[in-house]
Amino acid sequence: MSETPENKQNSDKTSAAADNAAENATKTVTDKTVTENKSQQDSEVGAEAKAEKKTSRAKTTSRKKRASVSQGERVAVVAGLRTPFARQLTHFKSTNAIDMGKMVVSEMLARTEIDLSLIERVVFGQVLIQPEAPNIAREIVLGSGMDVSTDAYSVSRACATSFQSAASIAESIMAGSISIGVAGGADTSSVVPIGVGKKLASILVSLSKAKTMGQRLKLLSKLRPKDLAPVPPSVKEYSTGLTMGQNAEQMARDHDIAREQQDELAHRSHTLAAAAWESGVLNDEVMTAYVEPFKQALTRDNTVRFDSKLESYKKLRPAFDKKHGTLTAANSTGLTDGAASLLLMSESRAKELGYKPLGYIRSYAFAAIDATHDMLMGPSYATPLALDRAGLSLSDLTLVDMHEAFAAQTLCNVKAFGSKQFAKEKLNRSSAIGEIDMDKFNVLGGSLAYGHPFAATGARMITQTLRELNRRGGGLGLTTACAAGGLGAAMILEAE
Repeated sequence: MSETPENKQNSDKTSAAADNAAENATKTVTDKTVTENKSQQDSEVGAEAKAEKKTSRAKTTSRKKRASVSQGERVAVVAGLRTPFARQLTHFKSTNAIDMGKMVVSEMLARTEIDLSLIERVVFGQVLIQPEAPNIAREIVLGSGMDVSTDAYSVSRACATSFQSAASIAESIMAGSISIGVAGGADTSSVVPIGVGKKLASILVSLSKAKTMGQRLKLLSKLRPKDLAPVPPSVKEYSTGLTMGQNAEQMARDHDIAREQQDELAHRSHTLAAAAWESGVLNDEVMTAYVEPFKQALTRDNTVRFDSKLESYKKLRPAFDKKHGTLTAANSTGLTDGAASLLLMSESRAKELGYKPLGYIRSYAFAAIDATHDMLMGPSYATPLALDRAGLSLSDLTLVDMHEAFAAQTLCNVKAFGSKQFAKEKLNRSSAIGEIDMDKFNVLGGSLAYGHPFAATGARMITQTLRELNRRGGGLGLTTACAAGGLGAAMILEAE
């Protein structure tokens, strides 16, 4: 199917903020030479910056005496941490997203020993927003010991939310408006806002305005027992009325992704994740989480199948299309609770404070496509944009980490990456993005194993990829995700 002008516009479109900053800053973000920036930094900070280096991290400059940032500096990922991810209604069954966010940010900052007054901005995300506290970022500032003057705002980009929060902080650093910021996201599927039906809601509003008992009784008499039923958050796309699973079923059919392939990818994901946990490589990026009444701790994701056997996947029935479907509970991500955070700085600020970054954000891109068909193909549209901005090709990458919302969606994108036809018809490009070397792909497992707390997944992937790059002696990594509404995100990371 040839691409319409509207689809072309959507596929190449990034977020308004990313367009404003990334187009102007990409060349300088990818430039490893920071001699001139460092010289300018030294001249602005002067003797005070030199004195700071001799003090402990906990006693660095006050908020009123921060170093200026030279535009075009590389954005350093100084630290990343997450909670263990937990299946719905298990360890975090009584813990809301705000408390999980405060938990992980507080622990991350304590481990870095940073002076909290130096943090200039927090951008945090949540998909299932709590009506009583819609700005989770500000609640984290107020609940984690940061200076009350720390700027904070919240973002939501569905499953790519913490990619957006990281990009938002990166843009502020590249623009020179801040030098240190916190990004991340948290979500819970266990503690969610439960609403009421439209009829009951309308009557409740009218009751608040009724002046007499007679008026109140007349309103209440209109209610029927069915009107009192609670209404949980919808799992359907607002614009299409379809669930993510139904969209993934459509993709599996249209792109010829068999049930066996999906089960094999899910088994691979769990096997690699279990091996990662058993080897200890995840220990430093996942905190121990205690929740009330503080009698039990969660130290590992309870979503991972440590005894995964491919034969057991074959026994499960379809979850979305009961008669003809290929998606099951095992080859789809389950509902999950968790939080993840990142500490980002300008490169010169990180050096000044004595930190060795995990790595750097080389480039990023967001894309939007048709939500009525192939809605979860976002990685195949966002990735070539991010690669172009980084001046790279897929073959230059050491690792590729793709969000596994569903095994079917993941395999559709893997197939599209290597398809010249897809590139020509959908991307208006003469050559394919590139065949993915599966030895580089999701090498520690993916979301099928770890689970998917919507707003936290991106930050998990960024930290996990950078740490694995460091274990391999450095290199370049792609992290990419699909998102509801036909959105996609891609970020190129670099470790030295």
